[in-house]
Amino acid sequence: MKLAKNLRRTTALFAFLSFSAATAVVGARAVSRRFVFPVGEIEAIVPPREVARLEAQTRDGVLVHSLLIPGASNAPVFVYFHNNRQTMVAGLALARDIASRGFGVVLPEYRGYGLSRGAEPSELGLYADAEAVLDAMNARGIGRERIVLCGMSLGTGVAAEMARRRRGAALLLIAPYTSLPDVVAAVAPFLPTRLLMPDKFDTLAKSPDIRIPTLIVHGDHDEIIPFWMGGRLARSITGARFLRVPGGHHGDLLARAHDVILDEMTSLAASVCCTSRRTG
Repeated sequence: MKLAKNLRRTTALFAFLSFSAATAVVGARAVSRRFVFPVGEIEAIVPPREVARLEAQTRDGVLVHSLLIPGASNAPVFVYFHNNRQTMVAGLALARDIASRGFGVVLPEYRGYGLSRGAEPSELGLYADAEAVLDAMNARGIGRERIVLCGMSLGTGVAAEMARRRRGAALLLIAPYTSLPDVVAAVAPFLPTRLLMPDKFDTLAKSPDIRIPTLIVHGDHDEIIPFWMGGRLARSITGARFLRVPGGHHGDLLARAHDVILDEMTSLAASVCCTSRRTG
């Protein structure tokens, strides 16, 4: 009788501890998602009227907005996936620089951000948004053979996933990470980051499946994403070119190496042109 009573108590205690642990994990994962996608802190900026827009409907019903700057006829088109604290408008200055070299640019805006307020952001949600934008471009006659997938910081994970899915002909990663749990583990190695973070964006794991011309740009003084992560990805993606920006921080790479980066982007786009001619 006493044994049965103690067993019941032990079972109840174990159930309580399990519930408490599960609740803590769920809460931590929710906090993690708000940290990765701080949409409540980001002002929705209305894009300039003169910039064309592209709308795309995702398979789960979200209306995704993008800005579109046309390039020369049949020229490569850069699809720029922005940072987690930006909207599509933040990429306009770079987009105009790219367009000045004859290329087209599309600036998608993730769900939950700016004008694309139809759903809460998540890793799978951002992939769905990117797929919808690329499908809309394909419907306009801009196929994968003309597309340069480009990401900045958080957006590198989206661009890399689209490259893994064969949705572009070249890939540009600016200040990339190996995975988001790795970024957190770099500053808090004691945390079980892969358990606590629902959004992994594990680019390193996908790197063997990326087989298109790739350029990686990283500043060696990056205070957000460790510089070694860019180098690790460059070694993991076959044939990737690595551009180190001396003294570069997370948000000033273009200011420090504007012309060099644009020249490298132009060379990357040229590889798309060559690939298109070979496969056309």
